[in-house]
Amino acid sequence: MQPTKPLVIALMGPTASGKTELAIDIANKLNINIHNVDSRQIYIDMDIGTAKPTVEQQQKAPHYLIDLCLPSKPINLYEFQLIARKSMAKELKTRKLILVAGGSGLYLQALIGGLNPPAVPPQKFLRNQLAKIEKNERHNLLKSCDPIAAMKIHPEDSIRTIRALEVFYATGKMFSKQNNLTSLPWKVLELGLNPANLNQRIKHRTEQMYQNGLIEETERLMIKYGKDLKLLKTIGYDEAVSMIKGKINYEEALEITIKRTCQLAKRQKTWFRNKHNSRWLDDGNALSEALSSIKEVMG
Repeated sequence: MQPTKPLVIALMGPTASGKTELAIDIANKLNINIHNVDSRQIYIDMDIGTAKPTVEQQQKAPHYLIDLCLPSKPINLYEFQLIARKSMAKELKTRKLILVAGGSGLYLQALIGGLNPPAVPPQKFLRNQLAKIEKNERHNLLKSCDPIAAMKIHPEDSIRTIRALEVFYATGKMFSKQNNLTSLPWKVLELGLNPANLNQRIKHRTEQMYQNGLIEETERLMIKYGKDLKLLKTIGYDEAVSMIKGKINYEEALEITIKRTCQLAKRQKTWFRNKHNSRWLDDGNALSEALSSIKEVMG
């Protein structure tokens, strides 16, 4: 008789859907930890703009895979996967149940779906050269050498665009052709959140971010890591930088951030529909449904 595989509970959904709160509730009910899967929350000092779990939330349930590295020393998907799987393997030594939660679809797929990203180390000189190219021109460059990757990566996503180009120029092979799948030593239960009032939630959370000090956090990042920090080009921080430089006012920054976040959420929902097989939870009964699904799968 083969030993029972451990279970990985993957809680996913678009940004601002309530994953953090539900993950904490599930973790407390099952006495387990939370492995965070967010491509920006892995960076130290980027707290408000990434909606990183607060100190109070982290005290309610232990969170892993946040604050892994400095924003000035970004890691790629392959490096994240190594760190994350090592963390998961450590926990699997003492228990047969793990909870991962996040909205970064590609990172989730690398962690629980058997995706093996290319092991190409960062090419600093090449990255700097690519970063100097205007974003639409850079995305057109990706279209010419890897049209499949270009279809999957939004022109606004400079980090992933540069990474795909970096892999192509370093290996001579298309980024989209290097992500292969392997079997993993666990079974997965995918749970999804997609509240009907998502746009309203995004608006409310974005307003809170600005009220809680997003502008001040951005100023600190600019001072500590430099005005050219690539991660400052991401949603929220990009608008804050423009406001600090006097290009737009507070109301415009807030409006643009809300609009871009809603667009991101739409892309995330499309990704989860196409790449995952989630059990979508009811807005008002998410915890109960989640626990019932977990109990059913565990037997």
